[in-house]
Amino acid sequence: MPEPVRDIDPGVVRRNLERVRERCGPGVEILAATKYVVPDELGKLAEAGVELVGENRLQDLEAKRELAGERFTWDFIGNIQSRKLKRILPLVRLIHSVATDSVLEQLGRHGEPGTEVLVEVNVSGEPGKGGVEPEELAGFIDRCPVAVSGLMTMPPFTELAEDSRPYFARLAELASAHGLARLSMGTSQDWEVAVDEGATIIRLGTSLYR
Repeated sequence: MPEPVRDIDPGVVRRNLERVRERCGPGVEILAATKYVVPDELGKLAEAGVELVGENRLQDLEAKRELAGERFTWDFIGNIQSRKLKRILPLVRLIHSVATDSVLEQLGRHGEPGTEVLVEVNVSGEPGKGGVEPEELAGFIDRCPVAVSGLMTMPPFTELAEDSRPYFARLAELASAHGLARLSMGTSQDWEVAVDEGATIIRLGTSLYR
């Protein structure tokens, strides 16, 4: 398990943000993944110019949002336990990881007219991996009781960023086929390839903080 992120240097984060923004251009949102960032360091991210953050767990989202308040826009990027969805929804702009019918049921109960989600797609076909299978995507979107504005994926782990390209390209094809504008894909090791393939949101951790 990675070590907690402490002693963040706002100057380093600012320079990293500028480098990524220069490479991405204005059409790509840079989401700071704060799963391992200790709450007391959040102020340094705001000082560095971070605007969008993503949390993986409800309890961390609640604690960090209470501490940092409206200094950031908050997204939820982790696996969803459907029974916790009611508490997640009012705290975030966007959920990136909708992938089960039990979550759709809870969205039907607790979603509001402005609720917006991304559907996670298992484009690699890895057994046991989270996400809707591509051939089931159309039906899943049709069953979703709130607005689906895009797709998200996590490709298989690889040391080589280029190996992620076909999975990102496939997600982009699926999004285009369904008329969806948002593509949440790419992390610290492969974000540049994701941007090449049309990412509109990249989720960065260590490449921002160090």
